[in-house]
This record gives sequence, structure tokens and C-alpha cells, in this order.
Amino acid sequence: MKCIINDQVVLSRPPEGPIATHIRAFAASRTALGYARSSLRREIRLAAGFSQWLKQKGIGLQRVDAHQVSRYLCDRRRKVRPGPGDAAALRHLLEFLRHEGLIAAEPIVARRLTPAERFGRAYEQYLRDVRALARATINNYLPFIQGFLTAQFGEGPVRLARLTAHDVVRFVQRQAPRLHLKRAKLLTVALRSFFRYARYRGAVTRDLAAAVPAVANWSMPAIPRAIGEEQIRQLLASLNRRTPTGRRDYAIVLLLSRLGLRANEVSGLELEDIHWDAGQVSVRGKRGHRAVLPLPADVGAAIAAYLRHGRPPSTSRRVFLRSKAPIQGFLGQCAIGSIVRHALHRAGIATPTTGAHQFRHALATRMLRRGASLTEIGEILRHRSPETTMVYAKVDLAALRTLALPWPGGAR
Repeated sequence: MKCIINDQVVLSRPPEGPIATHIRAFAASRTALGYARSSLRREIRLAAGFSQWLKQKGIGLQRVDAHQVSRYLCDRRRKVRPGPGDAAALRHLLEFLRHEGLIAAEPIVARRLTPAERFGRAYEQYLRDVRALARATINNYLPFIQGFLTAQFGEGPVRLARLTAHDVVRFVQRQAPRLHLKRAKLLTVALRSFFRYARYRGAVTRDLAAAVPAVANWSMPAIPRAIGEEQIRQLLASLNRRTPTGRRDYAIVLLLSRLGLRANEVSGLELEDIHWDAGQVSVRGKRGHRAVLPLPADVGAAIAAYLRHGRPPSTSRRVFLRSKAPIQGFLGQCAIGSIVRHALHRAGIATPTTGAHQFRHALATRMLRRGASLTEIGEILRHRSPETTMVYAKVDLAALRTLALPWPGGAR
């Protein structure tokens, strides 16, 4: 007797065992995440088989865990050729059962942290809770600090009071040559931040932040590399707006090029951030700062087209969603960079870089050449420091020459 689980999965017989009554709910949860019919069938059949095996072994629902899954897969391997996604499918089942409170949470075996790691965790909490730094900034700082603490103290006690300026300089001199210039500068920024924290905590009395040497670097060494206006037009024209993914990518590229948004700002946009009546969009910038920007008509139309005819059904409040299961918002800025990189590759467009930030530079360059002041550019790009915007003063030398004062002695 066949058993209909949903409109995509039909089993040859009704499922039995301790999980049987929960299989339909499990199927609904996987369907909501946008999994393809083939994946859904495999996962439901494995769940039904696992439930049957539990019944045969006399194992109740309360005893279901990863160990039982491993046993089942071992037994099944003797009869059926295993598939590459079998273990992952049953791992999804366990996650569902835990989320529903039907089985106990997986015990977490906590590894004992070294003193250096504990100090690093405390510094991380300080950056997050006191300094309110962005997650990406914290992730950039921590490896440097953890490496410094481990290099100085190994697995022993962390005694920062014993550190000298010589220890700090020696560490930077050893690490900086191995790094790209920007990473080397980030290393020194992270160390200064950490030593200020250590002094704030009372772990050191000397100003070790002042001992961190500067990495040699000329001010504004290079003009920001920007994608050209014609290349942006080519890229937008290459995106197939007849497909859901094409509509999504078209709206994303427009946001990057017309508003100069950062990749993480695009990935973090939520439905409530778009104020259709006012023609505005609310953007979450660095350190949680919010800014309200005008929403150009073409950008709004592109987003609306995606929401109406491209965005898959989802409970997520993110504007832009993954096109493949699990259907959810992007995890971070890397996804936006990947969309840009693949779109450029498909269109055969060679650009100075392959990332999303080049659109931000392109907007600033375009504004400057059309007569906008550096102050106006800084406001649009939401720079917190005027020095950040000053780099664009090098973009258009021809425009800058018109600002030069005439030679006092006349033409020569």
C-alpha cells in the first residue's frame, strides 16, 4: 500500500518506527528550504529506512543520535550501495528532530582552551560588546592576536606585564615580510588595538601600542581600481533577466553600481529596509550605523521585478536569497563577490579586479569627473573619515589641473 508523503514524495509503504509520525513534517521543512525533488526523495526514503531500522533494533526516539545513524549506515552498506549524500541526509534529519525538541541536543565536548586562547576570547568579546566592531573586522584582528599570544607564551600562562617593546618589534619584523602590504598594516593595527585593550584591562601598565612599528607605506600609494562605465553597461546587458537568478543578479549589480553599496550591505538588506512610498532604502553600514539613501527608479524597478518574479518562497526577510537549496539569505559578503566574479567571467569582461568593491570606486570616480566635491563623495559613500575620500583626489588629474592657481610671473 503506497503512502503519499506530499506532492513530491510517495513511499511504497507507510513508514514505521519511532520517526514515522514526524516524516511528513520533516519533508515539509526540506521543501520549504527549496530542495529539489530528487534530493527530497532521497532524504525521505532514508528517513523512513532509518525509522524502520530503529524499530527492528528496539531503539526508541529518545535514544536516537549520531551514533545510531552511524550504525544504521553500516548495516545498510551491507545491502545497498551507499550514496554520497546519505550521511548528510540523515544529519539533516537529526537537526530537524533536535530543532523540534524530539531528541536531545548533541553533546558538545568542549576542548580545554589554552591561556592564550582564553585571553583571545576575552579580547574578541571586548571588540564585539564594547567597541561594537563589525564581525568582519573582528575576524581580521583575531588571527594576528592569537598568533602573537601563542608565539610569546605558547600554552603557558599569559603574562603581558613581562612583555617589552623589543618583543613587540621582533614579532612585527618577523611577520610583516611574509604578508602583503595591506595585511602587514592590518597586523600593526590589530596589535595596537590589542595593547590598548590590555592596558584598559590593567594587564599592562606600559604603552605597548606605541611600540608597534609602522609598516613603510606612502600615503595614498595607488588610485583605486574601478570598473569602467562601458564595462558596467556590458555587464548589465549580459545578465539574463528572463530567469530568476538573472533578475536577482541584475538588481544586485545595480545596487553596487548606482548606490555604491558594500557587498555586506547588499547581502544584509531586508525587506523592511526598502521604503517604497518614500523611494528610499535603509542601509546597515559599518559598526551597525544606518543610513537612508534615495532609491533610484531603475534600481527600485529591478528589485521589484526580482521580488515579484524571481525570489523563491521563503520565510527569510532578506531581500536577496540563494538560488539553490537551502533557500535562505546569503551568509556574507563573499557571496556577492562570487556573483560579480562569475557574471564578469560569463560576459568575458576583463576588469582591474573581480570583486564587488570596484563598483564603489567607479561611482566615486564618476561623481568626481562630473564635478562633485570630495565632501559630497564622502557623504554618498558614507566614509567616516575625510582621509578615506582623499584617495579619489588622484583619480582625475585633468580635472584637478583646472583648480591650479595661475603662475604669478605669467606664462612661460
